[in-house]
Amino acid sequence: MIWGMRTAGSPAELETKRMTAISLLNGGLLPHEVARRLDVNRRTVRKWKSLYRRRGKPALRARPVSGRPLKLAATTRERLRRLLIKGAGACGFETDLWTCPRVARVIRREYGVDYHPDHIGRLLHGLGFTPQKAMRQARERDEKGVRKWMRTTWEATKKKPAD
Repeated sequence: MIWGMRTAGSPAELETKRMTAISLLNGGLLPHEVARRLDVNRRTVRKWKSLYRRRGKPALRARPVSGRPLKLAATTRERLRRLLIKGAGACGFETDLWTCPRVARVIRREYGVDYHPDHIGRLLHGLGFTPQKAMRQARERDEKGVRKWMRTTWEATKKKPAD
């Protein structure tokens, strides 16, 4: 666990973790054991325990998340995820490579919502996608010729270990 970071999960998932932690603590487990079981920092468990002692269960309940509301509803994001899995070619692009500007165009075309391409990465991360780099190869590449060169020329020129 990295120090100073918010525990991962939706507000409802975190509420469930907090309530589970209190149940485990009330069952006799020590804070470090609860932390290990729930994959959180032991200081977090102690904070939850303190909140529970001072203000009871209401202090551990999920609270609304601050910040700007999402532009796409959860069902729309799921539809977008399925659309992206089909590939960029299925959405009319020449190659199957998804770029942030392409995703922004698809969102605008399909759902009528504008996203700046610089913010698409965060949206994609939330959908479970990770950035990938396309492998670059010349279209004229001759795979048979490359394999032959590796077997003959490369083997003859590469450095040999000293005896």
